[in-house]
Amino acid sequence: MSVTTVSTNAEELTLTLEARYAAPPARVWKMFQDPRLLERWWGPPTYPATFVAHDLTPGGRSSYFMTGPGGDRPHGWWRILVVDEPHGLEFESGFADEDGAPVAEAPVMRMRVSLSDLADVGTEMTIVATFASPEQMERILQMGMREGLTGAVEQIDALLA
Repeated sequence: MSVTTVSTNAEELTLTLEARYAAPPARVWKMFQDPRLLERWWGPPTYPATFVAHDLTPGGRSSYFMTGPGGDRPHGWWRILVVDEPHGLEFESGFADEDGAPVAEAPVMRMRVSLSDLADVGTEMTIVATFASPEQMERILQMGMREGLTGAVEQIDALLA
């Protein structure tokens, strides 16, 4: 199953990914809720994540870094805006320095995750990333977000098996 579509909309400044899983929304929700599970898929396969903080409550913050094949460690952060367990969440996401502080000049995205019950089939997950400007969207897409997010989300199937 996994990723079914990935699309961008330049007018709405969005990147949308849809995926399907043979598991109920409550099980897919745990992929976001449990930082040890989140580490096993957040980030492309060649850049596994390590979450050093993960507070999945409105107003909460998460801090992580990804370790690349050459040992580089890009850092990131989330600021949790909405939690609707097990149906979805919204958060702001951006780049961080080594201490986990947001990098002021770096793009910030608003991420909305929806988990919909597909009755006897499982769950449809939709992730919509919204950018602040066309320039920020283009910058992030050129950095490989489409491919990175697709590769990351494709790892969830194995965790649900």
